[in-house]
Amino acid sequence: MPARHLRTTGTTLRLAIALLVSAAVLAVVLVVPWGGSEPEAAPDPTISHTPEPPTPPPAPVRQNTYACPAYSGIDRTNPVANLYKDTFSWGKTPPTKIGDGKGNINWRANPDQNPSWYMWLHSLRWLGQGINAGAKGDKRALQHVSAIVRDWVKDNPYSWKSDVGAYESTMHRTNVLICLRQAVLSGTHVSKLPLTYAWLDDALVKHAWFLQKNYSGDWNHGTDESLALFGVGCTLGRSDLKKIAADRLTSAIKTSIDTQGTTNEQSTAYAQFNYALWGRAIDVLRKCGVDPGTTITARRRELAKWLALATNSLGNLPQLGDSEVVKTVPVPGTVLEYAGTLGARGIRPTQRIGIFDGGYVFGRTGWGETRPFTQESTYSIRFGPSRKLHGHEDHTSITYTSRGRDILIDGGHSGYKWDDWRSWAKSQDAHNEMTVESAAAAHPDTRLTRSSIGATSEFYELKDKLGPVDRTRGVLVLKDPDLIVVLDRGTAPTDQKYSTLWHLPADQKVVVSGNDRAVAAKPGDRVKTTLLQIPFQQRTTPIEVATGRQDPIQGWHYTTIDKRLPSPVVKFDRAGRDATILSVIAPTRTNATVSYTTSWQGSRMLVNLKVDGVTTVIGVAADGTLQRIK
Repeated sequence: MPARHLRTTGTTLRLAIALLVSAAVLAVVLVVPWGGSEPEAAPDPTISHTPEPPTPPPAPVRQNTYACPAYSGIDRTNPVANLYKDTFSWGKTPPTKIGDGKGNINWRANPDQNPSWYMWLHSLRWLGQGINAGAKGDKRALQHVSAIVRDWVKDNPYSWKSDVGAYESTMHRTNVLICLRQAVLSGTHVSKLPLTYAWLDDALVKHAWFLQKNYSGDWNHGTDESLALFGVGCTLGRSDLKKIAADRLTSAIKTSIDTQGTTNEQSTAYAQFNYALWGRAIDVLRKCGVDPGTTITARRRELAKWLALATNSLGNLPQLGDSEVVKTVPVPGTVLEYAGTLGARGIRPTQRIGIFDGGYVFGRTGWGETRPFTQESTYSIRFGPSRKLHGHEDHTSITYTSRGRDILIDGGHSGYKWDDWRSWAKSQDAHNEMTVESAAAAHPDTRLTRSSIGATSEFYELKDKLGPVDRTRGVLVLKDPDLIVVLDRGTAPTDQKYSTLWHLPADQKVVVSGNDRAVAAKPGDRVKTTLLQIPFQQRTTPIEVATGRQDPIQGWHYTTIDKRLPSPVVKFDRAGRDATILSVIAPTRTNATVSYTTSWQGSRMLVNLKVDGVTTVIGVAADGTLQRIK
């Protein structure tokens, strides 16, 4: 089914494993190819009715080759001099001596008990600089990295499935074995692997067998596994392994990326990673003599459009699911180029709203036609299937940028260590939604029940069930003045504690004035955000603000897994069987005035908003319909 793209005038032991390997996106996304051709280096990181330029025919390549896929950047902090000392470095853990200096490694080492550190140790990708030096003829480097790899093979006999770090890193380690094999051939100037390295081919066969028997499924992990398995088949001339891997890839693409371009990862960062990963799949298949077909290319093209619409006015992808703050890659010749360069290059898209059945609404006031690109307002809204893979409990949540800055943010991505911080970052409490205390662990499917798109406003209605609570959110997004109106409603058979949360950037200071407003601004900035709590069907309660709280955790923002900042959260609370919470989020100039009055027109309440001298009228109907009247 094609994506529901809307024009401006239109209407309408596996979970733990998954968490370990997921750290790969943080590094691999920097080095996998984007356009279906090597080399591995890619630029840092939106949808259009303008046809994408045709893909040029591939340049002739040597067949039956499998290129070493580099080392995900992990090798950068592990220079050859450190390898000689058997010292390993990853993340924030200081460089750690893990061997005796002769390649005899303690493979059970894990100084900070960090599952990602341990997995990357077993990946062997940290040996990259030594392997590259060996490929260029450095015999000492080649000898030492070979000793470390052989030590891994000796100390971790098949099957290593009981060791989750060794298990999870199999696909990465397989590629390192292939890279080492290629380095031996080029570094010693031979065309056939010496008999002293027969153990290396034996290890490759065992890794291929492991990958055949332990397929992770149709998501990025399984794709990486299939590529590594294919690499062994290509390297050793095993057509059976190539066929198994190619068949898996042919099937997996239909699940990994749907016909609208949405990935099954439930994460914007992993969506971008998958765009690169499937580009590599095209290269790998083609260069080893297998036709990749047309489906991968077609699904990647739709994913590029998805990423284009997801890109916010700052050139970043919103932090949805397990996502750090990442920029959109401006892939030349694709629809990503214009948004990824903040409108500096490429063809300007004509579509500004996209609704995707996988659970995403991406919208914007424009693409820089009448105001600078960065001064447009952009938003995301989540709905769809319940959480899986890299998803969070973010259904109905909104992110918002306006006036050249973040206005509403997501709590972010805390990494893959199972602790209270990760539990919070994935929970409802880390997102801009109405939470229900008794249903904090609920994993609902959320339906987009209504949508209406106009030239200066969009309305969406979402419904789901959190435990015993029926939850409904109406969202009205306005242009000129740019603001968002949200109506949250909850009903339950028993009394509940409801809170509508608004997460603000870390640089904001919040001042609360009575029960109806909070004003947030960065000291000295020219932009402020006024958050209104307007009475509708219920009395309002005192506004709360939580910043940097640890018990219980609230008021934080992870820009990366290693950087956590205290960030204010504004809370509008209700208690009882029912809740009705009407919010307005209005970004303006710092010295602008934001005021409102209410009146009634039959059963419909009218909200007369005056924002920086501009008056607009919003209708709030008894059934939850929000409408811009003026």
